[in-house]
Amino acid sequence: MAFFFRQRIAEKLCSRLQQSEDAITPALSAVPVFRKQQSADFKLSIGLLRARGVLPSSGDIQQQTEHLASQLKPDRVVEDVSAGSGVINFKVHRKLLVQKMLEPFGKGQDEMFGLNSDLFSSLNRGTTLVEYSSPNIAKKFHAGHLRSTVIGNFIANLKQSLGNKVIRMNYLGDWGMQFGLLGAGFGQFGCQEELKQNPLQHLFEVYVKANQEAESSGGLAQAAREFFRRLEQREQEALALWQQFREITVTEYQRVYERLGVHFDVYSGESSHQDGVQEVLQQLEGRGLLKTSERGTGVVDLSPDGDMSSVCTVLRSDGTSLYITRDLAAAIDRMERYSFDEMIYVTDKSQSNHFRQLFQLLPTLGHSWADRCRHVPFGLVRGMKTRSGDVVFLEDVLDEARARMLRNMEQSKTTKQMENPEETAEKVGIAALIIQDFKGPLLSDYTFDWDRVLQAQGDTGVFLQYTHARLCSLVRRSGAAEVRDFEPSLLLDPTGVAVLQHLLRYDELLYQSAQDLQPKHLVGFLLKLSHLIASAHRELPVKGSSQEVAQARLRLFGAARSVLASGMSILGIAPVERM
Repeated sequence: MAFFFRQRIAEKLCSRLQQSEDAITPALSAVPVFRKQQSADFKLSIGLLRARGVLPSSGDIQQQTEHLASQLKPDRVVEDVSAGSGVINFKVHRKLLVQKMLEPFGKGQDEMFGLNSDLFSSLNRGTTLVEYSSPNIAKKFHAGHLRSTVIGNFIANLKQSLGNKVIRMNYLGDWGMQFGLLGAGFGQFGCQEELKQNPLQHLFEVYVKANQEAESSGGLAQAAREFFRRLEQREQEALALWQQFREITVTEYQRVYERLGVHFDVYSGESSHQDGVQEVLQQLEGRGLLKTSERGTGVVDLSPDGDMSSVCTVLRSDGTSLYITRDLAAAIDRMERYSFDEMIYVTDKSQSNHFRQLFQLLPTLGHSWADRCRHVPFGLVRGMKTRSGDVVFLEDVLDEARARMLRNMEQSKTTKQMENPEETAEKVGIAALIIQDFKGPLLSDYTFDWDRVLQAQGDTGVFLQYTHARLCSLVRRSGAAEVRDFEPSLLLDPTGVAVLQHLLRYDELLYQSAQDLQPKHLVGFLLKLSHLIASAHRELPVKGSSQEVAQARLRLFGAARSVLASGMSILGIAPVERM
């Protein structure tokens, strides 16, 4: 329990500096483990204390560091205090470190480890609405939507684990001119029988043909505009066809989401907000904000000087709505319906300008809660292809990951016998895709490489799954499902202490993730933990040790497995027990 030590060290500093814990704790952090023989456990940044006004900002910072360090004496918690370069290092008593860090794992509190930290007291624990995935209906689930799906799922999992009430929303692209094209195209190229047999593939083929026809013939393009106008006017025949496309698509998508371990509380869509769109347009007009451009479109001036140098188009010249108008209506409806404390949109970075305009338009309509809305943008994936060709559908990618992983497992000498190898290969393959996606900053583009993604060694999802399965195997072979009693003094080896020192950072990494919503912090933590576990597994054998030593080591490995599983679950990875 890192917060136990952080709190005791903070109390020591409060007494000396005559400051509150709130002023000191942000400058106190666990020391990253770089070597097995790490001496300090926590460090206090003097620079941060100066920046917060706790210490004078003038004078030599190193002299200040050494002077304060000399005034802090060891006690029953802290074994040693030393001055570093602009930091004060604290080493806690080793036996107490082992005892306190492993204590929760003997009391059935495994799942809450790191999540009941005092660090999270400052976080907003209200209602969080996360909009993610959001594919377009009547199209097969493109691999490009994988990033939005797994990133949004991670954010929702993280917020939920920290105590927020989370609403997971899939806001389907189920309205707009593309449905005019599909509706008109289906009348010319569609077949209800083929639609029943292979729904999304048939709709995809119809859409491709309709696009080609519209480019070469103005007749279909005009028919598409007419079909969408009929949709907006709620004409029954057009609406029935659109409804059929929507229901088919959601059913197909849910099958793919189930494979990914993703679920949604709400399936919404642009189509739900047609009445709201009209209200938004009326409000904009009533406030004198809606202007007509030279092309006849409806625009709102967003320029700081009111000179129309930056405008947002909210209405087509034929009177039909746009994506931004529907998003305005959707945001207002969600606040009325859910009273959210924060709303997070997860889309690719090409939509950054769209959300900037959305967050500017909301306050002009009197919605001061616009500052509770946040866009989490992400970069593009290059080179994600299967053997079948250039058009990459997500289900094909999942099939490919499973097939490649199954082949790798069959060729590996360490693979264990299991009841359902395909299910294991699926989970490991998905873990590999997620870790590849999460290792770097979300905003960065990256190039996909199957061979690198599915490597068993190195910083991959396969390595995480292998480590978890190996720890499960260790517990199974020992014949001890749960070790309640152990002797802390038997776990003072540097390799085991390094694992516990790393666990001290878990709540800090979760806090950092909650601040910037980047999964890379948690991914880095879990990969480092897996490497430390591998060292401990080699150097601290359970088999052949005395019963007392074996019990102590099993407690350590059990704790590491529990944290590894907890972190993987937040990332959206289902840990496997055999592979």
